[in-house]
Parts: sequence; structure tokens; C-alpha cells
Amino acid sequence: MTHWFHRNPLKATAPVSFNYYGVATTPAAAKVCNDLRLSRTRLLELFTDSSCNPEMMKNATDLYFSLLQGFILSLDDSSQECKLRYIQNFKWTDTLQGQVPSITEDEAKDVHRSLKIAAGIFKHLKENHIPKLITPVEKGRDLEARLIDSYIIQCQAEAQEVTIARAIELKHNPGLIAALAYETANFYQKADKTLSSLDPAYAGKWRKYLNLKTCFYMAYAYCYHGQTLLASDKCGEAIRSLQESEKFFAKAEALCKEYGETKGPGTTAKPSGHLFFRKLGSLIKNTLEKCQRENGFIYFQKVPAEAPQLELKANYGLVEPVPFEFPALNAHWTPETLAAFDLTKRPKDDTAKPKPDDEVKPLKEPDIKPQKDSGCQIS
Repeated sequence: MTHWFHRNPLKATAPVSFNYYGVATTPAAAKVCNDLRLSRTRLLELFTDSSCNPEMMKNATDLYFSLLQGFILSLDDSSQECKLRYIQNFKWTDTLQGQVPSITEDEAKDVHRSLKIAAGIFKHLKENHIPKLITPVEKGRDLEARLIDSYIIQCQAEAQEVTIARAIELKHNPGLIAALAYETANFYQKADKTLSSLDPAYAGKWRKYLNLKTCFYMAYAYCYHGQTLLASDKCGEAIRSLQESEKFFAKAEALCKEYGETKGPGTTAKPSGHLFFRKLGSLIKNTLEKCQRENGFIYFQKVPAEAPQLELKANYGLVEPVPFEFPALNAHWTPETLAAFDLTKRPKDDTAKPKPDDEVKPLKEPDIKPQKDSGCQIS
């Protein structure tokens, strides 16, 4: 994925010790705090652990959030907030301002499922938790609606890329592949439009990536639509569809170069060097030549001046976010444990300057090197 997907930098967060000396007045309360500290540390470690798998990440996330929810949820199901709601401030970096190209079927399923879950997490946060934040969300910041929407849409689009790769590998109906590619291109175009009102200094690189993926999958859509037209003896229209595919592919190549030269946050993917990208160029060229030969020998049809309108709708393979809910409250949280937190014993001066240990340090991305490049083949 380091070749194929653009990724914005991992967010960094300041250490949180959950050391509420004097406030946590019983061993049970102290244990909750200690478990929170350890589970948070473990979760952050997994973000940069190249051996981490989805199950490990889910288990660590569930444990941390099941404990953290004791600071948020009311234990008696009342409408009042938990008394610990404001006991801890969290600090993090802002993303914009401040991996495997060849995968097995099981790995492809993991990627596909993980992207749908990620979309569901973003959607859940947007609809249920971001509106409850006590500080206003500034325009262009990570929790602002435009960015969250773009993340949701991009996750859906990238999950559909896995579907398309599998459909091509298994030689599914060209009409289905064309429709999936068209839907995916529309996803990327929608994500780009969502970011269009942001400052290019922050979002320009991300938008170049979304643009090049839009053009790439439009090229795929026109290419496979051309195959469908040829199979229906509409050779002239097929030629015109392939010619349009050529234009979009050339534009995608140019955008790949622009994307690589654009400064901005995030890793730089290299789609134009990926076999999955290069294979499309050859497929377009060979299919167009075939259509032109057939038209010269058999059909003798006029090539339309206008490209065919793509009114394609995929009936299969479309991606929806997986509904997400936070894990249930950890069993360590009891009324007795909550009552053991005495907020009257909090330090009075909350405005003191942060200690060096409280500084937000950037997270180093795991260095995952692809072992081979077989064109995103799913075996």
C-alpha cells in the first residue's frame, strides 16, 4: 500500500499518565487508572508496529475505550454527564496543518473489511461524538465535517479498489468491472470536491491524489465499457470509448507526476510505477487496436464524435461503512469505583505550562517494504 495509497501522517498525541494522586482514593480506582495508562500505551505502540494485525488492533482499542468510557458515560443511565467528564485534557497534532501491492485472498479480505470498518468509525464519530466536544471545531481541522466526510468516502473508494482488483483477476463480466470503476471514480471525485474549499497549502497534495485516482478509474470504466460495446457489436462506439479511456489514462499519468512534485503532508504514493497502473495502459492500447482492426475488417462503423455517456450502476461490490459502536463499559467501572474519585482534591492550578514529557511527539511510520510487485494480484 505504500506504493498505491496516499496516507496522511499519523496523528501524534501527548502522553497521558492518568495519575490522579489524591483523587483516586481506593485501590479499585487506582487500578482503573493504571489499566488505562497501560492500555493507552499499548495501543499507541501498535500504530507503529509492523507486525500488528487487525485483531490485535481491535482488541487493544476495545480494551482502552472500554476503560476510557468510565470518564464519559453515566453509570446510572441518567442524562447527566459523568463527574469525570472534564478531569483530563488530551492533546494531539493536526494532520494537515501542523502496503502491500501483491496480496493473498485472505489479506485482501482483511484490507477490504478494515477499510469498511474505518469508514464506519469516522461516520460514528461524526454523527455521535464530535458534536459533543467542548471546544469548537475549527475549519480545516481534523474533526471538521469536510475532512471527516473525505475520510469516509476515501475509505469506501479504496475498499472498492480491492473489489475491482479481484473482479479483474477472476475475469468477471466487463460490464460489472466498468460499473464498479465508474462508481469508484465518482467516490474519489466526491472526496476531492469535499476538500475543494480548504487551503491548497494543506489539502493540495491530498487533492492531487484524489484527482489522479478519479482519472485512473474513469480510464478503467471507459476501457471495460468499450469491451462491453464491442461484445454488443457496437464497434464504432467501442473505439470512441477506448479513445476516451486513453485521454483519462494520460491525464492520470500527468497527475501522478504533479502529485509527486506537490509539497504537503503525507506519504507520497507512486501509482504510475505500480504494475496495476501500467497494466491498464497496455490493456487500453491493445483493446483499442483490436477494436480498430475489427472495424476495418467487419463492422465498418463510424466512430462518434462524442464519447458515450457512462450511465453505469453497479449492482454488486459497492461498499458501505460497517456500523460502529464503542465497546461496552469495562466491568471495573462500578458505582463504588466512580464514587472513589474525589474531584475536590484536584490541583487548583490547571494552567501550568506543560512539562517536557507532555509535549506531543510525532509518530514514526512503520517501514513496510513490499517484497514483490505483481500488479495487485489477488490469489
